[in-house]
Amino acid sequence: MPDRPEVTAVEIARLAGVGRAAVSNWRRRHADFPRPVGGTDSSPTFALDEVADWLRGQGKIAELPLLERVWQLLETLRDPAGHPAAPLLQAGAVLLLLHREPGRWPALAAEPDTRLATALPRALADVAGRTLGDGAAALRLPGLLGSTQLDLARLLAELASAAGAPGAYEQLLTRYAEANSRQLSPTPPEAAELLAAVAGVPATVLDPASGLGALLLALPSTTGRYGQDADQVTGALAALRLALHAPAAEPGPLPAEIRAGDALRADGYPGDTFEAVLCQPPYNERDWGHDELQFDTRWPGGLVPPRGESELAWVLHCLAHTRPGGLAALLLPPTVAGRRAGRRVRAELLRSGALRAVVALPAGAAPPYGVPLHLWVLRAPRPGDDFRQVLMLDASSASLAASPAAAETGEGGRDRVRWAELRRTVLDAWRAFDLAAREGLPLPEDRPGVHRTMAAIDLLDDETDLSPARHVPPASPVGGAAELAHLTGRLRELLGGLADPAALLPEPGAAGAGAAGAGAAGAAAPALSGLSVVSVGELVRGGVLEVYSSGSGAPARPAGAGPAGTPVLTDQDLITGNPPSAVLDTARPTGTTGTTGTTGATGAAGDVRIRPGDVLVPALGGGVARVVPPGSPLTGAALGRQLHLLRPDPAALDPDFLAGQLRSTASTRRAASHASTTARLDIRRVELPRLPLAEQRALGAAFAGLATFDTTLQQAAALARTLTQALTDALATGTLQPPTGS
Repeated sequence: MPDRPEVTAVEIARLAGVGRAAVSNWRRRHADFPRPVGGTDSSPTFALDEVADWLRGQGKIAELPLLERVWQLLETLRDPAGHPAAPLLQAGAVLLLLHREPGRWPALAAEPDTRLATALPRALADVAGRTLGDGAAALRLPGLLGSTQLDLARLLAELASAAGAPGAYEQLLTRYAEANSRQLSPTPPEAAELLAAVAGVPATVLDPASGLGALLLALPSTTGRYGQDADQVTGALAALRLALHAPAAEPGPLPAEIRAGDALRADGYPGDTFEAVLCQPPYNERDWGHDELQFDTRWPGGLVPPRGESELAWVLHCLAHTRPGGLAALLLPPTVAGRRAGRRVRAELLRSGALRAVVALPAGAAPPYGVPLHLWVLRAPRPGDDFRQVLMLDASSASLAASPAAAETGEGGRDRVRWAELRRTVLDAWRAFDLAAREGLPLPEDRPGVHRTMAAIDLLDDETDLSPARHVPPASPVGGAAELAHLTGRLRELLGGLADPAALLPEPGAAGAGAAGAGAAGAAAPALSGLSVVSVGELVRGGVLEVYSSGSGAPARPAGAGPAGTPVLTDQDLITGNPPSAVLDTARPTGTTGTTGTTGATGAAGDVRIRPGDVLVPALGGGVARVVPPGSPLTGAALGRQLHLLRPDPAALDPDFLAGQLRSTASTRRAASHASTTARLDIRRVELPRLPLAEQRALGAAFAGLATFDTTLQQAAALARTLTQALTDALATGTLQPPTGS
């Protein structure tokens, strides 16, 4: 392992809040950029301390973030031949000490390193043993710590002081998951909370594919939480995570345990049953143990899941560990509901009354984020229970997408799910159905386009396809005649405004000239090509303009996933013209860099708030620049990732003039750099013509008119699509008659 922390070009870009191409440019243009100290020719590594000094000297960062310093020490401690997450176990044990016994650390920290090297391991083992019980052995804590490990403990104490011990651990786990995204796909907290809400408040719960423990973490610490993971280190990380999120005063050992092993091949809880089983199993496993598990008692009636149906094997495994009357909930790919090879297993789940609901979720609810997963809800049958009804719930409709663009394209993404609405839709339907099933009450009425209750026998056919989309009738056309008339009238208004382009578009004057103002017929302005220009960077140095570049942006979570907070504007919100779709996540660190005037100071994302008169530009792509008007829903929002905020002095630089120039093809072409197939706007290189303020305002008014025309055109196109679909549905269902004589 290296004797001091090293970073790659990607990690340098993360530190400075820029793209990797910028780091490559720095290496070429700056002779004093640090030399590689390791790695390969194609992926060199650099000494972190040298990089940090250089970035500070160039004014690109004020100080190396604390989280980055912790992470680089963890990287230094990582054994290339060992598990990549092994150093996180020691870090988690230190944070557990700080969480459970915070008064113990100051006395330890005051010890000289020679004594601390043995005293701290004893303290860590003591706290871990009393908190985790037998599970503490999986941490494999050392009996002697070196100087780097002691430095790590001190930095972790600082990080815990700033973010709390649980928050510090979450930051480290998030960083680890991002660095190992191919091996880890953690269930997001919003999806975990949805499954936990479906389960209610069980006394005991099992997750047989627990990963980093996201599903178990969504349940109260008073619940007996049990898990299993094929990777022992990952299981130990999950156990630490559960312990860190339990109240510090809760006596140990805590009612939580994660066992190691492949749950299908080597069941860690043979014969044990739980009130609830929650699981997002691995998908598309061909070698799940089909041959050696032919006579396993978990298969009902000896019905072995086919080799290509590993997900159904997990369903039966979960059901076998559910107490009679208990609940099992699994996140599964949509193909499991209809693949022909699994028809017999699905049919058996229907005949036994175990399967109670299939819920189609929108894409982006859980990884893989581009796939609209299904939520299967089962109850282990009780003797004499003859209930044989299934709730088919389709919550994947476009109305649950956070942005109209996502609704139109069907694209998924974690930030495009309206979690509050999704939770309400799923839980209202499920709880009403489940109450009726348990209490013998009348079943809730079907809701076209959302849910339908079906008898199990009606689903038993040659395919036994359980996809909700096949069984839930379509929603009624939009609002009937009154709403259709309203949409038609609104479209006429928008088209009426577009029918007279002169009201919004500047009229062309002489060749090579542009209108001096919106609607000023024939009023020509002099050609701008011969004028001197000034760059955005020069305007910043002159104090005329402030520029903030968000880099990785303010830490955010989707709006509706938790309590309300400060809105965060994403790059997609800006491009599509929608209000902010996220809110500030105060539990995570901030990371926006900002350059103000000539100071080159660095600020945090949470410190930058959008004001009227600001100009907003996406860092990737081009052709979009919006001025924030008074009363805009963007006012007060924080910046999401990959955004530029320009704040001109209106006494010297007109905002509409600035935005119009930023939208022009010539300006963005000259200032764009390319990494792979993506164009990145180097905002400081954008050049503007030098014009008196009066001429700026005249051009700005024309630019504003064009922007209004474009916005109106987009609104009309979106409304036309909505109206066309509504009319099509109305004609198809017979609620609207075609015009006479057509």
